[in-house]
Amino acid sequence: MTLPPVPASLRAAYDPERFRADGHRLVDLLAERLAAATGRDEAPVLPWVDPAASLADWPGDFAEDGDGDLVGVLERAAAGSIRLHHPRYLGHQVPPPLPGAALADLVAALLNNGMAVYEMGPTATPMELAVVGWMARQLGFPSSGSEDGSGVSAAGVLTSGGSLGNLTALLAARQARAGFDAWTDGDHGGPPLAVLCTAQAHYSVSRAIRVMGWGDGGAAVVEVDDRWRMRPDAIAGAIARAEAAGRRVIAVIASAGSTGTGAFDPLDAIADVCAERGLWLHVDGAHGASAALSPRHRHLLAGIERADSVTWDAHKLMAMPALITAVIFRDARRSYEPFAQEASYLYASGRGEGGAEWFNLGLRTLECTKRMMSIIVYAALEAYGTRLFRDYVERCFELGAELARRIDAAPDFELAASPQCNIVCWRWRPAGGPADDAGLDALQAAVRRRVIERGRYYVLQTRLGGRTVLRAALMNPLIEEIDLDGLLDEIRTCGAAEFRS
Repeated sequence: MTLPPVPASLRAAYDPERFRADGHRLVDLLAERLAAATGRDEAPVLPWVDPAASLADWPGDFAEDGDGDLVGVLERAAAGSIRLHHPRYLGHQVPPPLPGAALADLVAALLNNGMAVYEMGPTATPMELAVVGWMARQLGFPSSGSEDGSGVSAAGVLTSGGSLGNLTALLAARQARAGFDAWTDGDHGGPPLAVLCTAQAHYSVSRAIRVMGWGDGGAAVVEVDDRWRMRPDAIAGAIARAEAAGRRVIAVIASAGSTGTGAFDPLDAIADVCAERGLWLHVDGAHGASAALSPRHRHLLAGIERADSVTWDAHKLMAMPALITAVIFRDARRSYEPFAQEASYLYASGRGEGGAEWFNLGLRTLECTKRMMSIIVYAALEAYGTRLFRDYVERCFELGAELARRIDAAPDFELAASPQCNIVCWRWRPAGGPADDAGLDALQAAVRRRVIERGRYYVLQTRLGGRTVLRAALMNPLIEEIDLDGLLDEIRTCGAAEFRS
């Protein structure tokens, strides 16, 4: 049987000249969009469309033969998307990605090298090891053996998001501190386990605990202080409550830049307690670990070098496109323990004990065909240098402090928490408005809805101390005073409209 010729549709789809033409057109389109957003055009930050109407705008009845206008589809998608590069975006902890990093992401997508084994990622693997090693050094982790001769050095991997990063760290903590081989014998090999965290811990912690089968009792809550930081003196009480419920506590999860308020837990004092009690210390630094890049803010992380594991999102305060999370272990040997199984078609030495296949990163992560995300971070660090990232962190933190100052000085606003970074929470309390918490809660939600539907600004709301508050994460370093003043005016405008309705 003679092999038939390659179909014309496939030839056309892989045509380099078609790719070149579409690429030039697409980059021009995106550059225009970037210029409009950074130039503060009057188009909405969020072009609000009702979800049902949006679904109708994107039908799934695809034709057998397309119209060939790939860029047209992408242009329409961009037009309806929220604009993170606009200085009036103050919403989730998602940055306006560096345009150069987006170009590196394009290269990663086209090369499409998987990252489970070195031979499928012969450049991305050393890039990943270099990036993770650099991040570990910024945290103060050992890089080539400790001074006491123990030979301890740090290691880790990049993975797709803080949720996977936290799960990976907790699996390592379980294997290291459970007192039995949970990977082989399951959680029935010993008593029920638990970790300690505050109510401010990211929801991915709760998810990870449930994925591991620990249920509701798997997280024992530690009280916080008046700045929403974990109280080290309350850890003993949380352990006692967990043990009374029949749980063995194996770890403490501290926050470095919590999602709700941006709070940094007192890591040094928490590390003291963990050392005394033999507990694993994991620091969820998804948002705030980037403070290590700033001499001005490095003190917020004092003690992080004593953690057993840290998660750090490059797609937050390093301005990388999502998702790129580093999960870093102070002791490299622990990086092999979360996923210790045999896969002989991939790995010759099975569990990779002792780092025998250190170059096969799939031994240390849940993902097998992992995107070559390391090329994005490595290229950005090489091209821009580390100063850019220091400047980015410091600018965003300055913006958080400046917004807080403006809120504190305005008689119709009140800060809900004193910010430690670029996350700010507050309430609008207009003269003549509701005096009770329930009424104020409803007012914040109603005003935020009007802000979103108008589309000139994008902010969030959350619950803090049982109250509804407005919340901003200032992720765009191009925000200026005019944008901060405009935000408060926009809230007043939307609030006045709410009172008239």
